Amino acid sequence: MTTQAKPPAIRYAKPGVYRHFHRIAWLAVALALGVIVFGAFVRLSNAGLSCPDWPTCYGRAAWPTATSGAIDHVATAIRPVEVHKAWREQLHRMIAGSLGVLVLVLALLAARKRPRGVLQVAAAAVLVALAIPLYMRGMHAAASALAIAGEAILLFAALRWSNIDLSRTAALTLAVIIFQALLGMWTVTWLLKPIVVMGHLLGGLTTFALLAWMAWRATHSPIRLADALQLRRWVVAVLVLLAVQIALGGWTSANYAALACANDFPKCVGQWWPPHDFREGFVLWRGIGVDYEGGILDGASRIAIQLVHRMMAVVAFTGLIALAVRLLRTPGLRGWAVLLALLACSQVALGIANVKLSLPLDVAVAHNAGAVLLLFVLVSLLARLRAID
Repeated sequence: MTTQAKPPAIRYAKPGVYRHFHRIAWLAVALALGVIVFGAFVRLSNAGLSCPDWPTCYGRAAWPTATSGAIDHVATAIRPVEVHKAWREQLHRMIAGSLGVLVLVLALLAARKRPRGVLQVAAAAVLVALAIPLYMRGMHAAASALAIAGEAILLFAALRWSNIDLSRTAALTLAVIIFQALLGMWTVTWLLKPIVVMGHLLGGLTTFALLAWMAWRATHSPIRLADALQLRRWVVAVLVLLAVQIALGGWTSANYAALACANDFPKCVGQWWPPHDFREGFVLWRGIGVDYEGGILDGASRIAIQLVHRMMAVVAFTGLIALAVRLLRTPGLRGWAVLLALLACSQVALGIANVKLSLPLDVAVAHNAGAVLLLFVLVSLLARLRAID
């Protein structure tokens, strides 16, 4: 029988952590959610390549407001200006950049009591900042060396530091968001290469998960249960299933396989098991220099991707509902159980609607947002569940 201690009063600053750290962390969580959802909007509205250069957009810090004929920049030879799309891509970069600044602030605050902690975080940030103008000048080898050096400093610090003051998680989050910026650059320069597009999605969700975990830990509002350890194992197992399903969703989207089965559900092109090509559908690495916009796979390969995504959806949904039932039986967690079950059912409904309605933009974006909310619930439980002392 599950027993639960009296919930402690929430302390809005964990001991040893800067007293406003949790507020900045929650702001970063909200901004990360916005970056992911708006990024899905950019991707699904086919605006991902609307700024062929990086980090500028046709040489501008903002975005062009005139057509190609009025713009003197080499990027116009790569792709004609589409003003109605370019603002989406560049605004997404700006919001992501703002998130990067917030994560840098969190890393500096978390490291301030570590020996030379602030110096290490600042040095890593400076190296990455110096890499950007070098990249823009075509000095790609030098830019890569600086970026790698900055990442190495952060990863080494994360391995050495403990996490009592959240310095390890903060340094790791900054390292992830720097790599995420590189993936964003490669998404454009490698012309929507599927493995990079999928990696960019996973990087964004990893950043969001780390920030949510850090925000809950900084807020210090544990849920204490006698069987917390066992319940955490359940959450971890379902979190793994969700991560696999999200990766498959990213692979489906990156290969333009969402409508591979036409508008059929639960069947696919009128059959339960249509002709498919799993081998070709799951080749992760293909050549650089190919324009992947619109997809390059044949119908059988895209059907294979869609079939795997659907089958894994059943597995992930089963895991989510099983966890919801487990939570429903635990006093104090019934609200979380209902929320998890509602989100899981809504996510399945949105996925079916995407197929039946031919991938309407608002439904497709909502489907991405649903995955983020499911991730938030699982990470929140993982961060807050604690055994009774």
